[in-house]
Amino acid sequence: MLDGRSMSLKRSAMSVVRNLGTIASAADRARVVPRLRDLSLSIKDGDRVGLIGLDGGGKTTLLRVLAGAYEPTRGVVRICGRVTSLIDLGLGFDFEATGYENIYLRGYTLGMSGSTIRGVVASVAEFTELGDRLNDVVRTYSAGMMLRLAFATSLMCPHDILLLDEVIGVGDASFLAKARNRLTSAMTQSRIVILASHALVLVEGICNKAIYLRDGRLAAFGPVRETISLYQQDLAGHSRSSF
Repeated sequence: MLDGRSMSLKRSAMSVVRNLGTIASAADRARVVPRLRDLSLSIKDGDRVGLIGLDGGGKTTLLRVLAGAYEPTRGVVRICGRVTSLIDLGLGFDFEATGYENIYLRGYTLGMSGSTIRGVVASVAEFTELGDRLNDVVRTYSAGMMLRLAFATSLMCPHDILLLDEVIGVGDASFLAKARNRLTSAMTQSRIVILASHALVLVEGICNKAIYLRDGRLAAFGPVRETISLYQQDLAGHSRSSF
């Protein structure tokens, strides 16, 4: 049941569509700033790919292109399979809708059908540990509660490809442990995982390949240890030149 104290799901969906339209209109007027240039690579089933580079190098931009949030102005992106991303956790959320309504909104954003969403609502609600607060509008949530809901709904859709932007902290220690277990399970079940992170030890421990982006260009793509080594050499040179 959806709580009548909040706006209806239909109105929530219309609000999201209107907001997206406003964003699109603004984007049409905005100046295009190229962030990625001359990228050409192929990622295959079974690959766990680390995405490394300095801030501003294009890591998050590439993830958003792969997720379909950004459309390339040049070139072609070919993706075979369903994609789930933990990049923009607020994507598809309406702050004037309840937690339960936002589970549906997030599901529709991820391309799920109404019947599929209904089949996972109970498990998503249980995972969040938010209880009756899911009947309240999201704008009344704390940051930790919002992250719990966003994390749980982001992983509820069956997927082939998982995109991750850093490691996300989602509340207290006990819930964080549960979230990490859920994330580990999702990664194991994914055909392809792409993880953007500054934690090189984590990247080396999880991934078999790495992409090194430098100023929006592909500096290296290959075995994870070799790519990280090149990145560390560049970091050392950058550090020396800054003195």
